[in-house]
Amino acid sequence: MIDVDTFLTTLYVQVDDFCKAQYPCPTTPGRPAALTMSAVVTLSLFSQWYCFRSQRDFYRWAQRYLHTAFPNLPDRAEYNRLVRKYHDVPIAFGLDLVRQMGARNTPYEVLDTSGVPVRNVKRRGWGWLAGMANIGWCTRVGWFNGFRLLISVNPEGVITGYGFASGSAKEQPFSDDFITLRQHPTQPLASVGQPARGAYIADQGFASQKRHARWRAEYGVEMICEPQTNRPRWPKPLRVWLHGLRQIVETAFEKLYTFFRLDRERPHALSGFQADLGAKITLHNFCIWLNKQFGRPALAFADLLDW
Repeated sequence: MIDVDTFLTTLYVQVDDFCKAQYPCPTTPGRPAALTMSAVVTLSLFSQWYCFRSQRDFYRWAQRYLHTAFPNLPDRAEYNRLVRKYHDVPIAFGLDLVRQMGARNTPYEVLDTSGVPVRNVKRRGWGWLAGMANIGWCTRVGWFNGFRLLISVNPEGVITGYGFASGSAKEQPFSDDFITLRQHPTQPLASVGQPARGAYIADQGFASQKRHARWRAEYGVEMICEPQTNRPRWPKPLRVWLHGLRQIVETAFEKLYTFFRLDRERPHALSGFQADLGAKITLHNFCIWLNKQFGRPALAFADLLDW
């Protein structure tokens, strides 16, 4: 186990080194912010742990216990504005961790989607994110009102890239956009990461012979997934083998739900959802990076911190 002070110090040092290398602070007029970019990113990442019921709960805890480490904590409204201002920095830091761990040097990555609720599906009215979030279905959470999250995971559980769409988005066109954006990167959508160096493995929801043939011809991308049920089925040993390889993405989603409150956030703005989602996935990757530094199993999150 690692005590909280050691975890926070290690996280801050890694974030600060990254920010100094990639985001040198520009000189701007006016009063400087109460917190540096490194401090804001560190706090936004740490706030995603399951022991904090919400961002409000975390900030109360921080004001009580982190004054020594962060003596210039502003009021929560200013802190939230800073988190949204720097929302792209945690995403870039998470992708840098992917590079540091050599997470793309694997024979395959696993693709899958899951629902991210942002509102009780039974509530009436439009809600805060009307026109962006909507009702969808996934086997993990059932019917939900929110977004659909697509992640690409390597065999160790490192999330090498992600994207999200409305809850009703279908897996086939969603994955098409994801693969295309990986081949033609753009800064506003940098979270998708870089193309896999091996094949992609997915379930039947991603099956599409035309799309797979086009990816192979245009990008050299190989997708391995079982055909739809109305086509000849694979032999059972082959299906069992494929399901075994896909188990790692189920584990990654379980970590996001259990340890980082993926299904318990109720954001009022899209910028807030983007900031929290990027922080959760980056914290997931950082915990794997830290476990590897200590020679621990990559996904041993339950006993990582000595609260």
